[in-house]
Amino acid sequence: MNLILLGPPGAGKGTQAKILVKKFDIPQVSTGDILRAAVKDQTPMGIRAKGYMDEGALVPDEVVVGIVEERLAKPDCGKGFILDGFPRTVGQADALKKMLAGLGKSIEHVVSIDVDKEELLERITGRRTCRGCGRGYHIVFDPPHVQGTCDGCGGELYLREDDSEETMRKRLDVYEQQTAPLISYYADESVLRSIQGTGSIEDIQQKILVIIKGGKG
Repeated sequence: MNLILLGPPGAGKGTQAKILVKKFDIPQVSTGDILRAAVKDQTPMGIRAKGYMDEGALVPDEVVVGIVEERLAKPDCGKGFILDGFPRTVGQADALKKMLAGLGKSIEHVVSIDVDKEELLERITGRRTCRGCGRGYHIVFDPPHVQGTCDGCGGELYLREDDSEETMRKRLDVYEQQTAPLISYYADESVLRSIQGTGSIEDIQQKILVIIKGGKG
């Protein structure tokens, strides 16, 4: 099973991917993780990527695709994989399609997790992190027993800059401009299914499983 999870920041892709990894015993391929691993292991593409990163430049698509290819060629991807954070653009999707064809693979399912923008803002901006131990909370969905104080170590809870409303709105704007067009792209490829990303984690997981097992969600 070769799967892509699409959706804006805060839609719950990472949470759902981790559940699918355990259920199907296939790896979650996160571009951030494999990029760092490739640089650390000094793979051919990792060495190229490090050159750009050392200069403070964006790693170009061809190198990112090369790093993804290195990862997908490993034995643990033989039964399938879940792509997380890639592709981000239609150009990357085209490159991925060609690369997978070279490996004798293709994308079987693309699940788009749809969530209203205002709900996404509530989810993200409600996050709080402990300065002491790093434990995460949510002021609505998972609040501490004492407001502003970590249940575990008693440390101060704060709003990370990445979770601020201003930063989140910028991230959502980038998603709409760069990544949302992938919904039409994969619809044209007849592999896209969209689900509502509201409800419990278990509810959303069931919707995804219906799609994987051949339903329409």
